[in-house]
Amino acid sequence: MNWLQRYRLRNYLRSSVWILPVAGIPLALLAVQGLHWIETRFGWQAGFDPASTLAMFGTLAGSLLTFIVFLSSSLLLVLQLASAALSPRIIGIVFRAPVIRYTLALFTFTFTFTLAVFLRIEKSVPALTAYAAAFLCLFCIAIFLYLLDNVGRQLRPSGALQTVARAGHDVIRSVYPRRLAEPPAGDRGPAGPVEGEPSRTVPSPKDGVLLAFDFEGLVALAQGAGCVVELVPQAGDFVAAGSPLFRIFGGDGPPEEALCHSVAVGQERTMEQDPAFAFRIMVDIASKALSPAINDPTTAVLAIDQIHHLLRSVGGRRLDEGLACDRSGTLRLAYRTPDWEDYVFLAVTEIRQFGGTSIQVVRRLRAMLENLIEVLPPGRARLLQNELALLQRFAGRSFAEPEDQAMANVSDLQGMGGRHAETRTPARG
Repeated sequence: MNWLQRYRLRNYLRSSVWILPVAGIPLALLAVQGLHWIETRFGWQAGFDPASTLAMFGTLAGSLLTFIVFLSSSLLLVLQLASAALSPRIIGIVFRAPVIRYTLALFTFTFTFTLAVFLRIEKSVPALTAYAAAFLCLFCIAIFLYLLDNVGRQLRPSGALQTVARAGHDVIRSVYPRRLAEPPAGDRGPAGPVEGEPSRTVPSPKDGVLLAFDFEGLVALAQGAGCVVELVPQAGDFVAAGSPLFRIFGGDGPPEEALCHSVAVGQERTMEQDPAFAFRIMVDIASKALSPAINDPTTAVLAIDQIHHLLRSVGGRRLDEGLACDRSGTLRLAYRTPDWEDYVFLAVTEIRQFGGTSIQVVRRLRAMLENLIEVLPPGRARLLQNELALLQRFAGRSFAEPEDQAMANVSDLQGMGGRHAETRTPARG
């Protein structure tokens, strides 16, 4: 099994909701079989009336089946409403939440277990399996209440944004492992892109978005072929069939099939190797909240809170990734990652344009930019100072009244109500 097949299998197992619940069915049958063997060997029988117990377990089994259908339908409806109010791109993240899959697996396990116990009740009631089924049903009720609380918190704007931010921090640490305070790695080869004309170009065999690539595998392929391999698109880019996927420098390079099996192309972006996608999701949520149809600047401020945190994280790391060497220090792989300018423009531009007429959003953006200028190194702060000046000019055009301009020139971490510094423009005579 090559890297691409392993990636597809792993990604399918992680994103599919049905696998664990379906696996709960045979596990329940095996559990009933094992417990029934134990109670038969020791002669454990409950003193319940078999007819009453049959009626109770028949009712429980039917109720659990209704429960599973109702829960699945409710989750789909809630996710559709949340995607309409926030962003469709959060659906995949929510479906990957372990609590949903484990809860559905518990419900199908309990339903199958209860139904199997129901079929085993004849002239007497098996004690161990009957008690286990009854307590599992009570446990399902408790877990259902927990699921309601968890999904309710996760699909609120603050919960959804925190979930995206946590995933964003993880992928930032993975793609940019070195902090600015750390010395540059000594085995990274020459700085800058690969120079010269490529000896060969490998086209993409299919359309789609570049999801991930096999970092170590591509380095090993290039080392074995004695060449340098350049991955043309970066993670998150759309690749059309026939467009350049790889460029080879210094020889014919590895076989085309081996190279294509080292990259995963799919329908939509994921955050596995794409830190900018976390910013994209949060900017989308903020932009939708700032649309005239919704007009919810507070949700936009919540998005800016998490964007602020992510910018601090990525701003404190070395973003000069993209060149990988083998163990001897020879350059073998070149690939692209977003730089500081990409992240700043992505995080600020659209929110400023869509929320430039909201004093709350302008004040929160100002607070974010001023804080980042204060805590990040001067090399990162220059671009932020330009964005701050642009925000100042944009606010001056958006608010005609001098009093509104004065309020917009105050940085506020809450947007409105938490002022900590201000710079007032002179009132017009």
